Amino acid sequence: MLKVGLTGGIGAGKSEVSRLLVEHGAVLIDADRIAREVVAPGTPGLAAVVEAFGEEVLAPDGGLDRPRLGSIVFADPDRLAVLNSIVHPLVGARSRELEATAAPDAVVVHDVPLLTENGLAPLYDLVIVVDAAPETQLDRLVRLRGMTEEDARARMAAQARREQRLETADVVIDNDVPLDRLRERVGEVWADLVRRARTPQE
Repeated sequence: MLKVGLTGGIGAGKSEVSRLLVEHGAVLIDADRIAREVVAPGTPGLAAVVEAFGEEVLAPDGGLDRPRLGSIVFADPDRLAVLNSIVHPLVGARSRELEATAAPDAVVVHDVPLLTENGLAPLYDLVIVVDAAPETQLDRLVRLRGMTEEDARARMAAQARREQRLETADVVIDNDVPLDRLRERVGEVWADLVRRARTPQE
C-alpha cells in the first residue's frame, strides 16, 4: 500500500486532481468530509464539541452550526486549539479505519487541506502538492466560488505560504494549465504511484 498525502492552497484545484486520481483507481480518504462526519448529530464528537463550547453552537435541527462555531474559534487561537484537540484525533482514527480496508497494493490518497500547516507530511510515503499561482487561486475563488476578493485574500492568507507547501512536496502538479494538460500530468503521476505501490518499500 502506498499512502499519499494530497494538499494544495484554496483554489489551487486539489478537488479536481483528487477526482482524476479516483478515476484512475485511487482510494480517496477525504479529511474534510470525515471532519464533518465525526461531528454529525448523535456522535460522541458532537457531544464533546457541545460540552466544550455550549449549546449555542447547535443549529435548530440539532446539527452543528458551523458559521457560529467558526466565528468563535477563528477569533481565538486557544478555542481553535480546543476544537482541534476534539476533532483531529477522531479524524485520524476514522482515516486509519478506512485505510485498513484498502487492498495491500492500493494507492491510498489522503486529501488533507492543511497538511503543511499541521506538519503532517511524515504520516505519508509521499506528498503531492497541487500548485497554482496566487492570482489563479484568487480568480477561481472570486469567479467560481462567488467569494469577495477581500474574503478570498483572507482565506489564502490564513493558509501556509506557497513556498512552505512546495517545500513539503515530493511531487508537484502544476494546475495553471488547461484541463487536458492537467489530465495528462495526473496520468503520469498515477503511473509512478502504481509503480511505487507495487515495489516493496525499503
